Amino acid sequence: MLQFRASVVLKELIQTSPKRSISDIIRHKKTLPNAYFYSAAYQDVRISKLKTVCNGRPFIQPLAGIRFLCTKTEGAIDPAEPVKKDESVQEATADKRRKAGILPSLEDLLFYSIAEGQERIPAHKFITALKATGLRTGDPRLKECMDMLKVTLKSTSDGVMLDRHLFKKCVQSNIVLLTQAFRKKFVIPDFQPFASHIDTLYEKARKLSGALKSFLCLFAYMDHRMMSLVLISVYSLHRHTVGDTKVPFCLQSCVKPLKYAIAVHDHGTEYVHQFIGKEPSGLRFNKLFLNEDDKPHNPMVNAGAIVCTSLIKQGAGNAEKFDYVLNFLKKMAGNEYVGFSNATFQSERESGDRNFAIGYYLKEKKCFPTGTDMTAVLDLYFQLCSIEVTCESASVMAATLANGGFCPITGERVLSPEAVRDTLSLMHSCGMYDFSGQFAFHVGLPAKSGVAGGILLVVPNVMGIMCWSPSLDKLGNSVRGIQFCTDLVSLFNFHNYDNLRHFTKKHDPRREGGDQRQYTFGPLDYESLQKELALKDTVWTKVSPTECNEDSSTTVVYRMENVGDGN
Repeated sequence: MLQFRASVVLKELIQTSPKRSISDIIRHKKTLPNAYFYSAAYQDVRISKLKTVCNGRPFIQPLAGIRFLCTKTEGAIDPAEPVKKDESVQEATADKRRKAGILPSLEDLLFYSIAEGQERIPAHKFITALKATGLRTGDPRLKECMDMLKVTLKSTSDGVMLDRHLFKKCVQSNIVLLTQAFRKKFVIPDFQPFASHIDTLYEKARKLSGALKSFLCLFAYMDHRMMSLVLISVYSLHRHTVGDTKVPFCLQSCVKPLKYAIAVHDHGTEYVHQFIGKEPSGLRFNKLFLNEDDKPHNPMVNAGAIVCTSLIKQGAGNAEKFDYVLNFLKKMAGNEYVGFSNATFQSERESGDRNFAIGYYLKEKKCFPTGTDMTAVLDLYFQLCSIEVTCESASVMAATLANGGFCPITGERVLSPEAVRDTLSLMHSCGMYDFSGQFAFHVGLPAKSGVAGGILLVVPNVMGIMCWSPSLDKLGNSVRGIQFCTDLVSLFNFHNYDNLRHFTKKHDPRREGGDQRQYTFGPLDYESLQKELALKDTVWTKVSPTECNEDSSTTVVYRMENVGDGN
């Protein structure tokens, strides 16, 4: 069985064994968090005292600073064992666990933290608390939980209240994710204050006025007052939306880093850069100009993007190539909206004389792979520029890049690490047309803009952002988008070099309360979360069995240490 035992020194001091079943502690009339005596509340205790709790059985308060050992011998119940569907078996297993004295379930601990001493809670209280963590009820990872909640409420007499058993039934399928959310174990622990800052920056940028400048006649009729912003944090999938987030718009040049990523994913960096360079050009994005090796300077200018288009699904027809890229982008977007604007495609092709000139120049310089049909490549190039997204779906694409190629919604690996690294590198140095140097200097983050008004911004390992406003500056970048990105990095330490030692401090949303770095985020296992929650201010670490003179063949030993200010 799982038991707590004092050290040899403590035994000699008090001449008794403080073995005590945790299940008895849980049944104590006090609320659950107060029932644990292994906490930092006894910092000033100098000697152990006998406590009489539950049926008159003694319990020993630990000495301050004394290390306790938890041994798990053969035959102990594993808290991470799979849940059986048969209810009678579940009850028997629960009774066995209680008798074994193991830690309470995460579901129970979560219920007590929300209930605040009450025996039942209204469903809306759980939903409100959930939204306060930054998670959405529409999060696909919470689908089982939300579906079960609806079914369970229909079966209750009042359709509102949940007791502990009903609550546990609803949340058990997503308990690890929910526990991390309520324990603020995500990359941005205090998401609501962070979102409030984002709203302020958005409103400031939205007030900017500027003439609507468009490189396509089709875009000249768009409402220049429109603006939208969506950000999605990696893993936790916190999503914050502001403005006209459901309005579709074309990716235009924002598709360039995405198709480059696809090409590198399929062929590798070395092959792709046989045809395309890696240097910023310092020139307009649509110049007829190659580097000294007669290659396009990089895949973020038109010449490089046209050559990059020729590398995708070589030998296939345009229809197959387009479907391949479209489906790839849908995977990056977590199957959210990705469409196609035929009107934009026709407008691109009718006004594409400069791109045709670039295409023939590339053909003359033998920049394409052998056997390439240049006119077919240009047709596909125009089609890919006409792919339509919303701010919501494009932000998931950005979050996939921020997440190392894993889509944060589906959890699927879409891009190889090599493709993500190379794409972000070129977005950082070449992604903002001939404003790229200034953007890298002032903002210091990978980004790509498009003449439809979008800016795809990536904060690696933190979040992906799509900001859209069709009012452009003379370089083809969104006026309001540039302002938002600049203000974002002025307030938060997202610039690549903000974290240098002795640098001027900014807000760090990755720290809880702005004081303490949160090192623990991402997937955790059930057992470790259970222990951390139950024991509050303590952490568990495996230690050598020889430290407690136990037989290493049958015992797993954990040391429980007080960590003071915490992890």
